Amino acid sequence: MTIASPYATAVNELIDVLNACKQLEKKILAAALAIQNSILNGGKLLTCGNGGSAADALHLSEELVGRYQAERRSLPAICLNADVTAITCIGNDYGFEQIFSRQVHGLGKPNDILVGFSTSGNSANVLAAFEQARRQGIVTIYLGGKKGGAMKGTCDHEIIVPSNTTARIQEVHTFILHQWLELLDTADWNTLN
Repeated sequence: MTIASPYATAVNELIDVLNACKQLEKKILAAALAIQNSILNGGKLLTCGNGGSAADALHLSEELVGRYQAERRSLPAICLNADVTAITCIGNDYGFEQIFSRQVHGLGKPNDILVGFSTSGNSANVLAAFEQARRQGIVTIYLGGKKGGAMKGTCDHEIIVPSNTTARIQEVHTFILHQWLELLDTADWNTLN
């Protein structure tokens, strides 16, 4: 009797999900161009998520402020789940569902971009941040999974990974944000002050 390797099963599942994601290419590129245009026109990127999605949000922001592969100027990005004092203050005073929307209200402006990560699409605090962003004229990008959840159809750009497995969704989110960064590395940032 042969026991199936969990590793081989995960690799095969990831390959299947990546193949299914080929249909998302235009959406991924459109979102990347929206980020590029925002920054070129004086905007900044705001990111947020919970748990593993918080790590994805932080990953995207730090690669913009620091650098990805190419040497380029620092680009404006703020991860809303990185400021523990803001999160605990807002959570204590307004509730956990407001930890991102309150920051969007204070930090966001028209021409900015909000990227929210949620594997289920049902994170109430990310959804509240998207709602606040829309009220302020901020472009919204949703990276999700499964069937899209409550966030499906609520954002300017949505990229829903066709998988029900949280780990595979997060792995593809990392792949997508790396694709964005590769595109941004090729942009001409010399026009920025």
